[in-house]
Amino acid sequence: MSRPVIGITCYVEPARFTVWDTPAALLPYGYVDHVVRAGGQPVILPPAGDAAALAGRLDGLIVAGGGDVDPARYGAPPHPATSHVRPFRDDFELALVRAALDGGLPLLGVCRGLQILNTALGGTLHQHLPETVGHRGHAPAPGTFGHLAVHLAPGSRTAEILGARTADVAHYHHQAADRLGAGLTATAHAGDGTVEAVELDGHPFALAVQWHPEAGDECALFAALVGHVRP
Repeated sequence: MSRPVIGITCYVEPARFTVWDTPAALLPYGYVDHVVRAGGQPVILPPAGDAAALAGRLDGLIVAGGGDVDPARYGAPPHPATSHVRPFRDDFELALVRAALDGGLPLLGVCRGLQILNTALGGTLHQHLPETVGHRGHAPAPGTFGHLAVHLAPGSRTAEILGARTADVAHYHHQAADRLGAGLTATAHAGDGTVEAVELDGHPFALAVQWHPEAGDECALFAALVGHVRP
């Protein structure tokens, strides 16, 4: 049986590896590993080329984490803490997500992926959570995951996948959804009220989480995506 092809968006950043110091298309390997373990065939998608045409060649899509979405995309001026904005990545991923939604392509968003999904559907973002919630628990230090419990909405697909009402998950984000985009429902919140998961009404499988499931051993979200599209 062939493995479903799961596209995963990626970073483009300066990187050092072996003898090289050069711009590179990058992705934490946890995404790849989780997709393989779930029975999928991962394909890394750099932000280049025809995003709309690409969506039709995939069985499923993961929109991965990364830098901040340009606030101009949702009509806001930039906050001083907004950083690592990559307009070319915004262009590609917004087009890819819109094509995926139009075509009914199953989609899982991770961290930035939730923010891209929300922005694509006309939503807005909180640009710096410490000013909104009064603490830094969602991103305690550079390169350090925070661990905060999230509370899952009973009856939601997110709660069904994780098999729980609460989950202790790895956070690394200083932004989050503010006004939800058209058709989105919040299906998980942190204790401080931050939206931590959304689902799109009427879509076969469009779900996004603000935390980082690729950072640990929990494979349920990846398995749910792959299981939904397995031929």
